[in-house]
Amino acid sequence: MTITRFAPSPTGYIHIGNLRTALMNYLIARKAGGTFILRIDDTDPERSKEEYVDGIKQDLEWLGLTWDRFERQSERLDRYAEAADELRAKGRFYEAFETPTELDLKRKKQLNMGKPPVYDRAALALSDDEKAKLRAERSGHWRFKLDHERIEWADGILGDISIDAASVSDPVLIRGDGQVLYTLASVVDDMDMGVTNIVRGSDHVTNTATQIQIIEALGGTAPSFAHHSLLTGPQGEALSKRLGTLALRDLRERGVEPMALLSLMARLGSSDPVELRGSLDELVEGFDITRFGSAPTKFDVEDLFPLTARHLASLPYEAVAADVRALGVPDELAEQFWNVVRENITVKADMAGWWDLFRKGAEGAELSDEDRAFVGEAFAMLPPLPYTPETWGAWTSEVKEKTGRKGKQLFMPLRLAITGRARGPEMADVLPLLQTAPKL
Repeated sequence: MTITRFAPSPTGYIHIGNLRTALMNYLIARKAGGTFILRIDDTDPERSKEEYVDGIKQDLEWLGLTWDRFERQSERLDRYAEAADELRAKGRFYEAFETPTELDLKRKKQLNMGKPPVYDRAALALSDDEKAKLRAERSGHWRFKLDHERIEWADGILGDISIDAASVSDPVLIRGDGQVLYTLASVVDDMDMGVTNIVRGSDHVTNTATQIQIIEALGGTAPSFAHHSLLTGPQGEALSKRLGTLALRDLRERGVEPMALLSLMARLGSSDPVELRGSLDELVEGFDITRFGSAPTKFDVEDLFPLTARHLASLPYEAVAADVRALGVPDELAEQFWNVVRENITVKADMAGWWDLFRKGAEGAELSDEDRAFVGEAFAMLPPLPYTPETWGAWTSEVKEKTGRKGKQLFMPLRLAITGRARGPEMADVLPLLQTAPKL
């Protein structure tokens, strides 16, 4: 069975980059009829917050990305301790004592000598007495001892990958304060939970290489890996500087619709064109991880709004009935109101402006003195409320005959005076929704 996972840290809200990872893993699982796991990486008690756990769940539920299984790494610390003991027994785990400052000095010295900044394994040469003396001064951290050989795998997006383990520092798996780090916890979880496919960002490639060796050292088999490209801004700039405005909850607040967001992210960076889909099932059916490329992928948040507008325009009244009623639109006008405005809004919040217009009328229309005089004359010829779909045609014909105006000179000033907008729905549809007779 295909099993995938999304493993966010609850140290903040999900942003657009996280979503890309979550969505790809979700779509792979659903397409194969497999299992999608939501796994909270909360081994850091100081930075992890319950409000972010709740926020992660809310954001995924808003998008419809339901999980089949929920796990928390903070509840599996004993299991990580067992794995650490196993690695020690196999001679693959060793204690080191360098401080961050000492490690930084080592890196700088290596770089100055033209050498890669790889940990020199000085801790392996320490005697038991030296270790005991150091332990009295400071807490030791634990590193995984890599086999210095090439680590290779067939990546689902990047193709064949080969990394020389000698060019990588032995990774720290447990910090001096005892905190289990992602690299170990993730490996143990993936093995125990039977994860078969892992999709994540290309910034994890080196990390994947070390995790493959850890998996093998623990007697497991590495899953299939695929590393998607990283997102940039529309001009190729680093997206990290803008992530504060690209949290999913912020996009939701701005009115972005789930299917617009999912439709874009399911194709962005692939060789397939972005196409608005009507359901997650359609996205699942058309998803193919091999269609994605390795080049940095440009993301422009403004692309979400035309998609949102198209999605809303496609919705039947039943899908928005609660939103329309919440505006105070009378039940007898609600469906008619939606059919009139649906193709003239970008986000649902735009409906409020239209209902205010229909309820109270437009204010402050910018008209020339000549047009203002014309509109005043025309309004005097407008029959009393209520209006019907035939009112616009009959009225404008009478105005045309009396004033001699026609075409844009006739219709545009009247549209501007009634709606305050140069564009919008057919005026024959607008007039029956007016609750107040138009006036200058």
